[in-house]
Amino acid sequence: MNKKLFIDSDIILDLLAERELFFDNAAKIFTLSYEKKIELFTTPIVFANVFYILRKIKGAGEAKQQLKDLRLLVHILPINENITDMALNSKFGDFEDGLQYFTARENNIPAIITRNREDYKVKDIMIQTPEEYLKMNNILNREKKNNRKGSH
Repeated sequence: MNKKLFIDSDIILDLLAERELFFDNAAKIFTLSYEKKIELFTTPIVFANVFYILRKIKGAGEAKQQLKDLRLLVHILPINENITDMALNSKFGDFEDGLQYFTARENNIPAIITRNREDYKVKDIMIQTPEEYLKMNNILNREKKNNRKGSH
């Protein structure tokens, strides 16, 4: 199991905005962080983007409080000149995705968790959805077995 994961803004929004189709798997990822089984990392840009979207849904006060609470589970990595230059000179169509990728790579984070897998056409970092990560590490499979045992 990769213990260090870069978490993209869509997964944070799945959790905080309680997006119906994606909330459960996002919550499981953050629960693993709460239980100290994994470490989650992101950038200030992700937090800014999440705040921008979340404040429209929940208001600025609640959005900021949710990010304060989330901050207890997520490490914030800096973006420096080197990372910015690499993203600017990369083949990433989306500059922000380039920043996220190079931040993860430069900090030796082996995996990015996102639902936008097609945005990251790279081979040196694993790109997974929350569901793929949970299945690969048998977390979803264990839950299904435990639920079946409890229902008999």
